[in-house]
Amino acid sequence: MATEILVALQVTDNQLYDRYRAEMFPILQAYGGSFGYDFKVAEMLQSETTEPINRVFTIRFQNKDNIDSFFKNEDYLAIKKLYFTPAVTTVIEIARYEK
Repeated sequence: MATEILVALQVTDNQLYDRYRAEMFPILQAYGGSFGYDFKVAEMLQSETTEPINRVFTIRFQNKDNIDSFFKNEDYLAIKKLYFTPAVTTVIEIARYEK
């Protein structure tokens, strides 16, 4: 069964983050992953954290095994270190659910 994750971020460098998305996307697809929704947040009205959030998206996978395999992939981890880590200060997994 497909699993979807709702994620919130604080992106501080949009150019690096866009590069991260472009570089990691083929790896994501190889694991049967895709993005559903993707929002840039202008105003947060309520939150369960004090951390700032300016990006919210869904990422889905065909099955749970692919989630773990994708996030452990060495090529993905190298891209994450190069682009994601310096571009994002907050990562919050809001929800994970089966679709």
